[in-house]
Amino acid sequence: MMLGLLLARAGVRVAILEKHADFLRDFRGDTVHPSTLELISELGLLDEFLALPHRKVERFSIEMGSRRVQVVDLRHLPTRCKYIALMPQWDFLDFLAKQGSRYETFDLHMQAEATDIIEEDGRIAGVRARTPRGELSIRADLVVGCDGRHSTLRVKARLESDDFGAPMDALWFRVSRKQSDPAETFGHIDAGAMLVMLDRGEYWQCAYIIPKGQFERVKSDGIETFRNRISALSPFLTERMTELTAFDDVKLLTVTVDLLRQWWRPGLLLIGDAAHAMSPIGGVGINIAVQDAVATANRLAVPLRTGQVKPADLQAIQQRRIWPARMTQRVQLIMQNRLIAPALQGVRRTRPPFVFELLNAVPLLRRIPARLLALGFRPEHVRTPDRLTDGNPRH
Repeated sequence: MMLGLLLARAGVRVAILEKHADFLRDFRGDTVHPSTLELISELGLLDEFLALPHRKVERFSIEMGSRRVQVVDLRHLPTRCKYIALMPQWDFLDFLAKQGSRYETFDLHMQAEATDIIEEDGRIAGVRARTPRGELSIRADLVVGCDGRHSTLRVKARLESDDFGAPMDALWFRVSRKQSDPAETFGHIDAGAMLVMLDRGEYWQCAYIIPKGQFERVKSDGIETFRNRISALSPFLTERMTELTAFDDVKLLTVTVDLLRQWWRPGLLLIGDAAHAMSPIGGVGINIAVQDAVATANRLAVPLRTGQVKPADLQAIQQRRIWPARMTQRVQLIMQNRLIAPALQGVRRTRPPFVFELLNAVPLLRRIPARLLALGFRPEHVRTPDRLTDGNPRH
Protein backbone atom coordinates (compact mmCIF):
# COMPACT_ATOMS: atom_id res chain seq x y z
CA MET A 1 0.00 0.00 0.00
CA MET A 2 2.85 2.39 0.80
CA LEU A 3 4.65 1.50 -2.42
CA GLY A 4 1.43 1.99 -4.39
CA LEU A 5 0.92 5.42 -2.85
CA LEU A 6 4.49 6.54 -3.52
CA LEU A 7 4.48 5.37 -7.13
CA ALA A 8 1.03 6.77 -7.89
CA ARG A 9 1.96 10.20 -6.51
CA ALA A 10 5.05 10.07 -8.76
CA GLY A 11 2.88 9.48 -11.83
CA VAL A 12 3.20 5.69 -12.19
CA ARG A 13 0.02 3.70 -12.82
CA VAL A 14 -0.31 0.99 -10.17
CA ALA A 15 -2.79 -1.77 -9.39
CA ILE A 16 -2.86 -3.09 -5.81
CA LEU A 17 -4.47 -6.46 -5.10
CA GLU A 18 -5.95 -7.15 -1.64
CA LYS A 19 -7.54 -10.58 -1.25
CA HIS A 20 -10.03 -9.57 1.47
CA ALA A 21 -13.07 -7.31 1.24
CA ASP A 22 -11.67 -4.97 3.92
CA PHE A 23 -8.69 -4.58 6.25
CA LEU A 24 -10.57 -5.49 9.44
CA ARG A 25 -8.31 -8.31 10.57
CA ASP A 26 -6.29 -8.78 13.72
CA PHE A 27 -2.74 -7.92 12.72
CA ARG A 28 -1.67 -8.15 16.39
CA GLY A 29 1.58 -6.16 16.38
CA ASP A 30 0.15 -2.91 15.05
CA THR A 31 3.29 -0.91 15.86
CA VAL A 32 4.16 2.17 13.79
CA HIS A 33 7.76 2.98 14.65
CA PRO A 34 9.38 6.45 14.54
CA SER A 35 11.07 5.53 11.25
CA THR A 36 7.65 5.09 9.64
CA LEU A 37 6.22 8.18 11.36
CA GLU A 38 9.15 10.16 9.96
CA LEU A 39 8.29 9.00 6.45
CA ILE A 40 4.65 9.98 6.94
CA SER A 41 5.91 13.39 8.07
CA GLU A 42 8.04 13.68 4.91
CA LEU A 43 4.84 13.06 2.92
CA GLY A 44 3.19 15.97 4.74
CA LEU A 45 0.57 13.67 6.27
CA LEU A 46 1.68 13.34 9.90
CA ASP A 47 -0.88 15.61 11.56
CA GLU A 48 -3.72 13.91 9.70
CA PHE A 49 -2.31 10.48 10.54
CA LEU A 50 -1.92 11.23 14.25
CA ALA A 51 -5.54 12.37 14.38
CA LEU A 52 -6.40 8.66 14.18
CA PRO A 53 -6.79 6.88 17.55
CA HIS A 54 -3.46 5.56 18.80
CA ARG A 55 -1.39 5.01 21.93
CA LYS A 56 2.18 6.14 22.48
CA VAL A 57 5.02 3.92 23.71
CA GLU A 58 7.99 5.95 24.95
CA ARG A 59 9.68 3.41 27.23
CA PHE A 60 9.91 -0.33 27.52
CA SER A 61 10.61 -2.35 30.68
CA ILE A 62 11.22 -6.04 31.28
CA GLU A 63 10.40 -8.01 34.42
CA MET A 64 12.71 -10.97 34.91
CA GLY A 65 11.91 -12.94 38.02
CA SER A 66 11.48 -10.42 40.80
CA ARG A 67 13.48 -7.68 39.04
CA ARG A 68 12.03 -5.00 36.78
CA VAL A 69 14.51 -3.18 34.56
CA GLN A 70 14.06 -0.37 32.04
CA VAL A 71 15.87 -1.13 28.78
CA VAL A 72 14.53 1.28 26.12
CA ASP A 73 13.82 5.03 26.25
CA LEU A 74 12.63 6.63 23.01
CA ARG A 75 12.18 10.15 24.32
CA HIS A 76 15.55 11.40 23.01
CA LEU A 77 15.33 10.25 19.39
CA PRO A 78 16.40 12.68 16.62
CA THR A 79 12.92 12.40 15.06
CA ARG A 80 9.73 14.42 15.11
CA CYS A 81 7.88 11.60 16.90
CA LYS A 82 9.85 10.25 19.83
CA TYR A 83 7.62 7.24 20.42
CA ILE A 84 6.09 4.15 18.83
CA ALA A 85 2.44 4.61 17.84
CA LEU A 86 0.22 1.64 18.60
CA MET A 87 -2.55 1.77 16.01
CA PRO A 88 -4.78 -0.93 14.51
CA GLN A 89 -3.20 -1.81 11.21
CA TRP A 90 -6.55 -1.60 9.44
CA ASP A 91 -6.61 2.12 10.31
CA PHE A 92 -3.10 2.50 8.90
CA LEU A 93 -4.03 0.70 5.67
CA ASP A 94 -7.29 2.60 5.29
CA PHE A 95 -5.32 5.83 5.74
CA LEU A 96 -2.81 4.93 3.01
CA ALA A 97 -5.62 3.79 0.68
CA LYS A 98 -7.43 7.10 1.22
CA GLN A 99 -4.29 9.06 0.37
CA GLY A 100 -3.68 6.90 -2.70
CA SER A 101 -7.22 7.45 -3.96
CA ARG A 102 -6.34 11.12 -4.57
CA TYR A 103 -4.34 9.99 -7.60
CA GLU A 104 -5.87 8.77 -10.85
CA THR A 105 -2.95 6.38 -11.26
CA PHE A 106 -3.81 4.50 -8.02
CA ASP A 107 -6.10 1.48 -8.57
CA LEU A 108 -7.01 -0.67 -5.55
CA HIS A 109 -8.69 -4.04 -6.20
CA MET A 110 -10.36 -5.51 -3.11
CA GLN A 111 -11.28 -9.21 -2.98
CA ALA A 112 -8.57 -9.95 -5.52
CA GLU A 113 -6.22 -12.73 -4.42
CA ALA A 114 -3.08 -13.19 -6.51
CA THR A 115 -2.88 -16.89 -7.34
CA ASP A 116 -0.25 -17.16 -10.08
CA ILE A 117 2.26 -15.28 -12.17
CA ILE A 118 2.14 -14.75 -15.92
CA GLU A 119 5.49 -15.75 -17.39
CA GLU A 120 6.55 -15.08 -20.97
CA ASP A 121 9.98 -15.73 -22.49
CA GLY A 122 11.63 -16.09 -19.08
CA ARG A 123 10.16 -12.84 -17.76
CA ILE A 124 7.29 -12.20 -15.34
CA ALA A 125 4.71 -10.24 -17.33
CA GLY A 126 1.83 -10.02 -14.83
CA VAL A 127 -0.36 -11.89 -12.35
CA ARG A 128 -3.59 -13.84 -12.24
CA ALA A 129 -5.98 -13.21 -9.40
CA ARG A 130 -9.15 -14.81 -8.04
CA THR A 131 -12.09 -12.43 -7.57
CA PRO A 132 -15.85 -12.85 -6.90
CA ARG A 133 -16.37 -12.02 -10.59
CA GLY A 134 -13.98 -14.68 -11.84
CA GLU A 135 -10.29 -14.71 -12.74
CA LEU A 136 -8.57 -11.37 -13.23
CA SER A 137 -5.40 -11.09 -15.32
CA ILE A 138 -3.24 -8.00 -14.97
CA ARG A 139 -0.20 -7.39 -17.15
CA ALA A 140 2.47 -5.08 -15.83
CA ASP A 141 6.00 -3.87 -16.45
CA LEU A 142 6.73 -5.00 -12.89
CA VAL A 143 5.01 -7.25 -10.37
CA VAL A 144 5.88 -6.61 -6.70
CA GLY A 145 5.11 -9.43 -4.28
CA CYS A 146 4.08 -8.02 -0.89
CA ASP A 147 2.07 -11.07 0.19
CA GLY A 148 3.84 -11.87 3.42
CA ARG A 149 5.71 -14.77 4.96
CA HIS A 150 3.49 -17.32 3.22
CA SER A 151 3.94 -15.61 -0.14
CA THR A 152 2.19 -17.26 -3.08
CA LEU A 153 4.30 -15.29 -5.56
CA ARG A 154 7.50 -16.48 -3.90
CA VAL A 155 6.42 -20.09 -4.43
CA LYS A 156 5.20 -19.54 -7.99
CA ALA A 157 8.44 -17.78 -8.93
CA ARG A 158 10.50 -20.64 -7.45
CA LEU A 159 12.62 -18.32 -5.32
CA GLU A 160 14.65 -20.07 -2.61
CA SER A 161 15.09 -18.89 0.97
CA ASP A 162 17.29 -19.66 3.95
CA ASP A 163 15.33 -20.53 7.10
CA PHE A 164 17.10 -19.49 10.30
CA GLY A 165 14.58 -21.13 12.64
CA ALA A 166 12.88 -19.87 15.76
CA PRO A 167 12.61 -21.51 19.19
CA MET A 168 9.17 -20.03 19.86
CA ASP A 169 5.65 -19.27 18.73
CA ALA A 170 3.37 -16.54 20.10
CA LEU A 171 -0.19 -16.78 21.41
CA TRP A 172 -2.02 -13.43 21.08
CA PHE A 173 -5.05 -12.42 23.13
CA ARG A 174 -6.72 -9.39 24.68
CA VAL A 175 -7.57 -8.55 28.29
CA SER A 176 -9.35 -5.41 29.47
CA ARG A 177 -7.22 -2.62 30.95
CA LYS A 178 -7.95 -0.50 34.02
CA GLN A 179 -6.77 3.04 34.68
CA SER A 180 -4.91 1.78 37.75
CA ASP A 181 -2.80 -0.62 35.64
CA PRO A 182 0.86 0.16 34.89
CA ALA A 183 1.16 2.83 32.20
CA GLU A 184 4.01 1.52 30.07
CA THR A 185 4.49 -1.38 27.70
CA PHE A 186 6.50 -4.19 29.23
CA GLY A 187 7.48 -7.85 29.11
CA HIS A 188 7.62 -10.54 31.77
CA ILE A 189 10.16 -13.35 31.70
CA ASP A 190 10.29 -16.06 34.32
CA ALA A 191 11.11 -19.75 34.61
CA GLY A 192 9.67 -21.39 31.52
CA ALA A 193 7.34 -18.51 30.61
CA MET A 194 7.29 -15.15 28.83
CA LEU A 195 4.55 -12.55 28.35
CA VAL A 196 4.58 -9.25 26.43
CA MET A 197 1.85 -6.67 27.16
CA LEU A 198 1.05 -3.73 24.87
CA ASP A 199 -1.08 -0.91 26.25
CA ARG A 200 -3.94 -0.33 23.78
CA GLY A 201 -5.94 2.02 25.97
CA GLU A 202 -9.09 0.05 26.74
CA TYR A 203 -7.33 -3.31 26.66
CA TRP A 204 -3.97 -5.04 26.92
CA GLN A 205 -2.79 -6.75 23.77
CA CYS A 206 -0.80 -9.71 25.06
CA ALA A 207 1.62 -12.18 23.51
CA TYR A 208 2.31 -15.31 25.53
CA ILE A 209 5.48 -16.93 24.20
CA ILE A 210 5.61 -20.73 24.00
CA PRO A 211 8.22 -23.21 22.74
CA LYS A 212 8.00 -23.82 19.01
CA GLY A 213 5.18 -26.18 18.00
CA GLN A 214 3.70 -26.54 21.50
CA PHE A 215 0.28 -24.94 20.96
CA GLU A 216 -1.58 -28.25 20.89
CA ARG A 217 0.02 -29.22 24.21
CA VAL A 218 -0.98 -25.85 25.70
CA LYS A 219 -4.56 -26.42 24.52
CA SER A 220 -4.62 -29.95 25.92
CA ASP A 221 -3.78 -28.54 29.37
CA GLY A 222 -7.03 -26.56 29.24
CA ILE A 223 -8.00 -22.90 29.29
CA GLU A 224 -7.97 -22.73 33.10
CA THR A 225 -4.31 -23.79 33.22
CA PHE A 226 -3.52 -21.20 30.56
CA ARG A 227 -5.27 -18.47 32.56
CA ASN A 228 -3.33 -19.48 35.68
CA ARG A 229 -0.02 -19.18 33.81
CA ILE A 230 -0.88 -15.65 32.71
CA SER A 231 -1.95 -14.71 36.25
CA ALA A 232 1.34 -16.00 37.64
CA LEU A 233 3.25 -13.63 35.33
CA SER A 234 0.92 -10.63 35.81
CA PRO A 235 -1.00 -11.07 39.08
CA PHE A 236 -2.93 -7.81 38.59
CA LEU A 237 -4.72 -9.50 35.66
CA THR A 238 -6.02 -12.42 37.71
CA GLU A 239 -9.61 -11.20 38.09
CA ARG A 240 -9.80 -10.48 34.35
CA MET A 241 -8.65 -13.89 33.20
CA THR A 242 -12.26 -15.07 32.98
CA GLU A 243 -12.49 -12.89 29.87
CA LEU A 244 -10.63 -15.72 28.12
CA THR A 245 -13.48 -18.21 27.86
CA ALA A 246 -11.86 -20.64 25.41
CA PHE A 247 -8.91 -21.00 23.07
CA ASP A 248 -11.05 -19.39 20.38
CA ASP A 249 -9.99 -16.16 22.13
CA VAL A 250 -6.31 -17.00 21.54
CA LYS A 251 -4.60 -16.64 18.15
CA LEU A 252 -1.45 -18.53 17.19
CA LEU A 253 1.39 -16.73 15.41
CA THR A 254 3.86 -19.25 14.02
CA VAL A 255 7.22 -17.48 14.21
CA THR A 256 9.42 -17.72 11.12
CA VAL A 257 12.73 -16.04 10.36
CA ASP A 258 13.93 -16.48 6.79
CA LEU A 259 15.60 -14.59 3.96
CA LEU A 260 15.32 -15.01 0.20
CA ARG A 261 18.63 -15.63 -1.52
CA GLN A 262 17.40 -13.61 -4.50
CA TRP A 263 14.47 -11.20 -4.19
CA TRP A 264 13.81 -10.76 -7.89
CA ARG A 265 13.43 -12.20 -11.34
CA PRO A 266 13.05 -10.13 -14.51
CA GLY A 267 9.67 -8.44 -14.12
CA LEU A 268 9.25 -9.45 -10.46
CA LEU A 269 10.42 -8.10 -7.09
CA LEU A 270 9.57 -9.30 -3.58
CA ILE A 271 9.74 -7.02 -0.53
CA GLY A 272 8.69 -7.08 3.12
CA ASP A 273 7.98 -10.42 4.77
CA ALA A 274 7.71 -12.03 1.33
CA ALA A 275 11.47 -11.44 1.00
CA HIS A 276 12.52 -11.66 4.65
CA ALA A 277 10.15 -12.95 7.32
CA MET A 278 10.91 -11.27 10.64
CA SER A 279 10.53 -12.45 14.21
CA PRO A 280 7.91 -10.48 16.19
CA ILE A 281 10.71 -9.29 18.50
CA GLY A 282 10.56 -5.49 18.54
CA GLY A 283 7.50 -5.37 16.28
CA VAL A 284 9.74 -4.22 13.43
CA GLY A 285 8.25 -6.26 10.57
CA ILE A 286 5.78 -3.69 9.21
CA ASN A 287 8.35 -0.92 9.53
CA ILE A 288 11.06 -2.85 7.66
CA ALA A 289 8.48 -3.53 4.93
CA VAL A 290 7.68 0.19 4.71
CA GLN A 291 11.40 0.97 4.38
CA ASP A 292 11.61 -1.58 1.54
CA ALA A 293 8.68 0.15 -0.16
CA VAL A 294 10.30 3.59 0.05
CA ALA A 295 13.63 2.30 -1.30
CA THR A 296 11.78 0.56 -4.14
CA ALA A 297 9.84 3.69 -5.09
CA ASN A 298 12.96 5.83 -4.93
CA ARG A 299 14.80 3.54 -7.34
CA LEU A 300 11.97 2.63 -9.72
CA ALA A 301 9.71 5.68 -10.09
CA VAL A 302 11.57 7.04 -13.11
CA PRO A 303 12.27 3.66 -14.81
CA LEU A 304 8.60 2.69 -14.40
CA ARG A 305 7.42 5.99 -15.91
CA THR A 306 9.64 5.41 -18.94
CA GLY A 307 9.00 1.66 -19.18
CA GLN A 308 12.68 0.83 -18.78
CA VAL A 309 12.95 -1.23 -15.59
CA LYS A 310 16.05 -3.40 -15.88
CA PRO A 311 17.19 -6.39 -13.82
CA ALA A 312 20.02 -4.18 -12.56
CA ASP A 313 17.43 -1.91 -10.91
CA LEU A 314 15.85 -4.85 -9.08
CA GLN A 315 19.24 -6.18 -8.05
CA ALA A 316 20.17 -2.73 -6.72
CA ILE A 317 17.09 -2.70 -4.47
CA GLN A 318 18.03 -6.07 -3.00
CA GLN A 319 21.61 -4.91 -2.48
CA ARG A 320 20.40 -1.82 -0.64
CA ARG A 321 17.82 -3.54 1.57
CA ILE A 322 19.39 -6.93 2.27
CA TRP A 323 21.92 -5.54 4.74
CA PRO A 324 19.30 -3.93 7.04
CA ALA A 325 17.21 -7.11 6.80
CA ARG A 326 20.18 -9.30 7.74
CA MET A 327 21.28 -7.06 10.58
CA THR A 328 17.77 -6.85 12.03
CA GLN A 329 17.38 -10.62 11.83
CA ARG A 330 20.80 -11.09 13.43
CA VAL A 331 19.75 -9.02 16.44
CA GLN A 332 16.47 -10.93 16.63
CA LEU A 333 18.24 -14.29 16.46
CA ILE A 334 20.61 -13.27 19.27
CA MET A 335 17.61 -12.32 21.40
CA GLN A 336 15.82 -15.55 20.51
CA ASN A 337 18.72 -17.87 21.11
CA ARG A 338 20.40 -16.24 24.12
CA LEU A 339 17.44 -14.87 26.04
CA ILE A 340 14.10 -16.33 25.00
CA ALA A 341 15.08 -19.97 24.34
CA PRO A 342 16.91 -20.39 27.70
CA ALA A 343 14.04 -18.68 29.51
CA LEU A 344 11.46 -21.00 27.96
CA GLN A 345 13.57 -24.03 28.89
CA GLY A 346 14.38 -22.84 32.42
CA VAL A 347 12.97 -24.18 35.65
CA ARG A 348 14.52 -21.61 38.00
CA ARG A 349 13.60 -17.94 38.33
CA THR A 350 15.26 -15.83 35.65
CA ARG A 351 17.61 -12.97 36.48
CA PRO A 352 18.30 -10.05 34.13
CA PRO A 353 21.53 -10.43 32.13
CA PHE A 354 24.32 -7.97 32.86
CA VAL A 355 23.56 -5.80 29.82
CA PHE A 356 19.98 -5.27 31.03
CA GLU A 357 21.18 -4.35 34.50
CA LEU A 358 23.59 -1.88 32.90
CA LEU A 359 20.81 -0.29 30.84
CA ASN A 360 18.68 0.00 33.95
CA ALA A 361 21.49 1.57 35.96
CA VAL A 362 22.65 4.05 33.28
CA PRO A 363 19.64 5.80 31.66
CA LEU A 364 21.82 7.37 28.96
CA LEU A 365 22.63 3.92 27.57
CA ARG A 366 18.94 3.18 26.91
CA ARG A 367 19.16 5.51 23.93
CA ILE A 368 21.26 2.94 22.05
CA PRO A 369 18.66 0.13 21.86
CA ALA A 370 16.02 2.84 21.44
CA ARG A 371 17.67 4.09 18.26
CA LEU A 372 18.10 0.58 16.86
CA LEU A 373 14.48 -0.30 17.65
CA ALA A 374 12.99 2.97 16.43
CA LEU A 375 15.05 3.67 13.30
CA GLY A 376 16.63 0.34 12.43
CA PHE A 377 19.55 -0.07 10.08
CA ARG A 378 19.72 2.28 7.08
CA PRO A 379 16.43 4.17 7.41
CA GLU A 380 15.06 5.41 4.10
CA HIS A 381 13.72 8.83 3.09
CA VAL A 382 11.13 9.80 0.47
CA ARG A 383 12.87 10.93 -2.73
CA THR A 384 9.91 10.65 -5.11
CA PRO A 385 7.90 13.71 -6.27
CA ASP A 386 4.21 14.45 -5.75
CA ARG A 387 2.75 15.14 -9.19
CA LEU A 388 -0.29 16.83 -7.64
CA THR A 389 1.82 19.57 -6.14
CA ASP A 390 4.92 19.92 -8.34
CA GLY A 391 3.07 21.44 -11.31
CA ASN A 392 3.12 18.32 -13.48
CA PRO A 393 -0.14 16.77 -14.69
CA ARG A 394 -1.31 13.39 -13.47
CA HIS A 395 -1.12 10.43 -15.86
